[in-house]
Amino acid sequence: MEPLLSAIMSDLLGRALSVLIQRYRPSKAEETEHKLQRLRRVLLRVEATVEEAEGRHITNQAMLRQLDMLRQGMYGGHYVLDTFRYRGHGEVSGGRDVVLSRRSSAKRLLSFPVGSSSSSKENLQNTVLDAENLKNLEKMLDGLETLMGDMVAFAVFLEGYPRIPRQPYSEYLVLDRVMFGRQMEKETIIDFLLQPEAAGDGNPGVLPIVGARRIGKSTLVEHVCLDKRVCGHFSTIVFFGGDDLGAENMAALGRSGVTKHQDLTASSCGRSLVVIELAGDMEMEEETWRNLYCSAARSMGRGGKIIITSRSEKIAALGTAPALRLKFLHQEAYWYFFKTLAFGSTNPDDQPELASLGMEIAALLDDGTFLGTNIVGSLMRDNLNVQFWRRVLQCLRHFTSKYLLTYGKHPKELLEKGYPVYAWSMARSQNVVVIHNIYQERTSEQGVPELTAHDIIAGRATHQGKFRAVGWRSRIPPYHTYMFSCESQTAGCSTVRKKRPRASADDGLI
Repeated sequence: MEPLLSAIMSDLLGRALSVLIQRYRPSKAEETEHKLQRLRRVLLRVEATVEEAEGRHITNQAMLRQLDMLRQGMYGGHYVLDTFRYRGHGEVSGGRDVVLSRRSSAKRLLSFPVGSSSSSKENLQNTVLDAENLKNLEKMLDGLETLMGDMVAFAVFLEGYPRIPRQPYSEYLVLDRVMFGRQMEKETIIDFLLQPEAAGDGNPGVLPIVGARRIGKSTLVEHVCLDKRVCGHFSTIVFFGGDDLGAENMAALGRSGVTKHQDLTASSCGRSLVVIELAGDMEMEEETWRNLYCSAARSMGRGGKIIITSRSEKIAALGTAPALRLKFLHQEAYWYFFKTLAFGSTNPDDQPELASLGMEIAALLDDGTFLGTNIVGSLMRDNLNVQFWRRVLQCLRHFTSKYLLTYGKHPKELLEKGYPVYAWSMARSQNVVVIHNIYQERTSEQGVPELTAHDIIAGRATHQGKFRAVGWRSRIPPYHTYMFSCESQTAGCSTVRKKRPRASADDGLI
């Protein structure tokens, strides 16, 4: 009898303790909110460190790699935080999104539930049910806290570098007018250019830069060549296009190519920098390169350097240094940039429904480059309206899903491979606009058409037949204007159908 009573009392005591633990233990929602608060605090520390470091003239490569780790952590932390903050606010038609991305990072693409705005508590409870997002939050929080713990020495060494004078612009103006996401690559190139000449035959060093179309190769090299350290190190900086190549060009730097910098003072010691930009998928024949390099060795003087850029991986074999390969922005960094452009000086926290829609629009653009980002981002910034952003999202989703279902590829991929693609429009019309090509030219006030990509999206393109339109004017060197070669056609009578029979003529992509 006593053993039975003892077992009953033990069971009752265990149940009572379990009830007390469940009653006073924080709920999952409270635990999640506590972790979000910790993430906000650690992000403030990371941002303060990054801002301080970016205001210093850092030359040490190890320090630059640590700074790049901090930037990537900052982008990832904001992405996770925004996922929890804005989830459930956007009212989206058509159910949950399924987007096939050409970027591996987009495998983590979020699907936002359908429904109208709800309270933050309800949103948080819904988010807690998503175990994967909660796991990402815990992983990001632990990673950032560990990262900041390892940056104590970084902060100490940072004090030893001089400050860079800069004007007090807002964050939006900074991202709109400076190169974004390539600081590490820029310093890597500058480090190569400033390296003293190794003992040997005195031949110029060669750095190949490989990257996809419109990923920012020309912009990166232009910013490198404008850097005061580079200008002070070389007496001459000359740019050549693929059509300019030849031994005689290298022997006469002053009469061919485009001279970007010239300083004949004694400090530069006659060193020359030559930049060769191969257009498209152009490759350089071995004999042409051998002749060019021999000519360069004779005419450039000791300490000269060559940068060669191309989409082709084959140019990596031409370098005396490991090739620098430019990659698309990661999803987290891309969202950070897109959010800043789309909201401008407006705080996204004040309009969570817009921010939720913005996250979906950014994912649908699937654009690791900056062309589509600036076109759509500026369009949204001029119309901070929930109905307008929802309409943008619906149009983008409609045409993207059609291309993915028909071809298994994003429309941008088709356009980059030379296929014509429909330009999506928010207005219904009997005519459709087909984009045959996107090319860039130097910004000029003369000869530039008044029609823009925004006019096409708004349905204001009334031109018949073939015409040109301005896609986007870059505000940073080399100040390219991106032009669209277009054609207006009657719906159902498109050359796109002739080339690709299964295409639809309702919507397309810019």
